[in-house]
Amino acid sequence: MTRPPEPILHVDLDAFYAGVEMQKDPSLRGKPVVVGGTGARGVVASASYEARAFGVRSAMPSVRARRLCPEAIFVAPDFDAYSAHSNRFREVLCSYTPLVEPISLDEAFLDVGGATRLFGEPERIAGSIRDDVRREVGVTCSVGVASTKFVAKVASDLCKPDGLLHVPARDTLAFLGPLPVGRLWGVGEKTGELLGRLAIRTIGDLGRTPRAVLERLLGEAQARHLTELSHGVDDRAVIPYEAPKSVGHEETFERDLDQPQEILRELLLLCGKVAARLRKDGYRARTVVLKARLASFATLTRSRTLADATDVGVDLYRVVSELYGSLPGANRRFRLLGVQASGLVPAGAEQLALLRTDRWGEVERTMDRIERRFGRGAATQASLMDRDRRPRSPAGTDAKDLRHFRPW
Repeated sequence: MTRPPEPILHVDLDAFYAGVEMQKDPSLRGKPVVVGGTGARGVVASASYEARAFGVRSAMPSVRARRLCPEAIFVAPDFDAYSAHSNRFREVLCSYTPLVEPISLDEAFLDVGGATRLFGEPERIAGSIRDDVRREVGVTCSVGVASTKFVAKVASDLCKPDGLLHVPARDTLAFLGPLPVGRLWGVGEKTGELLGRLAIRTIGDLGRTPRAVLERLLGEAQARHLTELSHGVDDRAVIPYEAPKSVGHEETFERDLDQPQEILRELLLLCGKVAARLRKDGYRARTVVLKARLASFATLTRSRTLADATDVGVDLYRVVSELYGSLPGANRRFRLLGVQASGLVPAGAEQLALLRTDRWGEVERTMDRIERRFGRGAATQASLMDRDRRPRSPAGTDAKDLRHFRPW
């Protein structure tokens, strides 16, 4: 059977976190719902379209969101529920094709070129997926159907919420031409300003600009990339699984931290979370990164590569605490701390590490088993038992974490 000219789908759940909260509590439907923290440093993780009508957006400070929409109903994130709904979303997509590339908990690319004999043309498959997601997951989704991943993503963005947009391959240039140049992957605020100086404001404008002019402005690689996208050229295939490049947790605090003992305790907690995630996903890390944001919003990062990869929190903490001690200046106040592990290798590749006597590693794996059986927080280190339980910014640590990892 001939492969269809538009085999790529981009499926994106609409206001996912807010949609799940509305499913849990139907009285929220039709109201301006904001998922996120309500404290002075809370951050919006998701907002219903009723709240977005007032200008509320993800990653916006909750204080500003409340000013924009005084009647907004704030709901604390329930990441276990979001993960469960995301798994059902995955099951729906995989029932149509094994070629599913997850981008985050709430969106994915599909290649349905080989599924048309069973399920019909790609546009029909997209409609069926929308129906199944609404029934099985309980939220709505928007689907873009196109010849490439880039165009499918743009299409799904433009038909939100609860829409379907099919861009025939022959109409790709006509579809892209009038759109703002900022729709191109790789065009941020600064690049947009540079292009604006040459009166390049739409994708069509960029497509008509000689490559040599763009190369002088942006460099050869970026000029080639943007020119290809502007002409609808995107050769990237849908990849069902891609190993993560890093694992990280970070947390924004309700008040600045300035006591070394308190800071080190928070770093110990973050290292434990990162290590637990490494063990769950079957990886060990060779490089550890410390991220520290000051009260002035300046961000400091320090990293170190280990001689042996590890998935043990105490090993990570030993390095992170030394990196913290190397930061310049005294009496610093921190509004955010983060720990990231990169240079990941499969745990099975570290046979020598597994053979060594690793008492702390066994302790942490025992804690993993206890938490799996009795729930999160059922086991912890003694040094964290009297930790100050200040309210945290819900969209700080966990929200970013859930988007960072590939849960499928």
